[in-house]
Amino acid sequence: MNAAVVDVMKATGHTLPEAHFDGDLMAALARDVHEHTGFENFGVPFCMTVEAEVLRSSIDIGSLSCEPKIIREVFPSVSRASLGDAGKHNGAGRTGAIFRAAGRLSEKFPDIPVIGNLTGPVSASASIVDPMTFLKELRKDRDNAHRVMGFVSEYLIEFARGMIGNGAAAVSIGDPTATGEILGPGLFEEYAVRYLNRVIEGIRAAGAPVIVHICGDLKAVRHLLPRIKSDAISTDALVNLRLLKQEFPALTTMGNVSTYLLEFGPAEKVAAVAKKLVRDGVDIISPACGLSTSTSLATIRAMTSAVKGGGADG
Repeated sequence: MNAAVVDVMKATGHTLPEAHFDGDLMAALARDVHEHTGFENFGVPFCMTVEAEVLRSSIDIGSLSCEPKIIREVFPSVSRASLGDAGKHNGAGRTGAIFRAAGRLSEKFPDIPVIGNLTGPVSASASIVDPMTFLKELRKDRDNAHRVMGFVSEYLIEFARGMIGNGAAAVSIGDPTATGEILGPGLFEEYAVRYLNRVIEGIRAAGAPVIVHICGDLKAVRHLLPRIKSDAISTDALVNLRLLKQEFPALTTMGNVSTYLLEFGPAEKVAAVAKKLVRDGVDIISPACGLSTSTSLATIRAMTSAVKGGGADG
């Protein structure tokens, strides 16, 4: 998810929203983020509206300090969703710029992994169908809900394959609507697990590993996490990753430094949290969710420096 914070853009002059559309500028900004923050990868794109825009929802592209958002979904309900062929959308909208950025970065910096950011199938479906109606229809109109989710999943696979084909080394799926708090365990299993796994299998067939980020409190769906076939599970700051790893030793865990703490600090507390995660045996240390654009470089660097120090005190 987006790590192009305002501090980086002001320091470099490579800015959003322009970099959403220009592959060369997108690559430059991704490199800026890597160099200024200490993150050990490149990440593109910088928002979660690419898929919705390609599939014809209306988007406000945002500004330097405000990320893009969906202003109107294309369909009012799953029963009225006219879908067609998922494959025909590959390369449409901003995806061409994303493919170019991934290609430029992977060619110029072959030792630094490019991670392609993908919106998960539940969230992407809720970005083309009115979300309140969509969530109700997961129970009330299951046939059409599965029809929409299947179409969206096939499109996501095609988009991910395009990123991989242009140099992305891994794909990170963020599915903020697919939480136990929103769906409950029954719908989470029926829709989130099923379609996440369909997308994961499609991405793996293209030769790349997959990270899945699940937002919110996992208590209601904790027992279902091993059913998700991703190579790593990223969680929100609410989750105790040490205990999660003890309960499911086979899980590769990722996270989960609070993005609220990263935004508001202090840097010393950020460093302490990051060091504890290292000592707790969390496999990949990262922000717990998408960074606010107002997050300071000082707190981000406090996290990355603490991790690179191995979690040692002093």
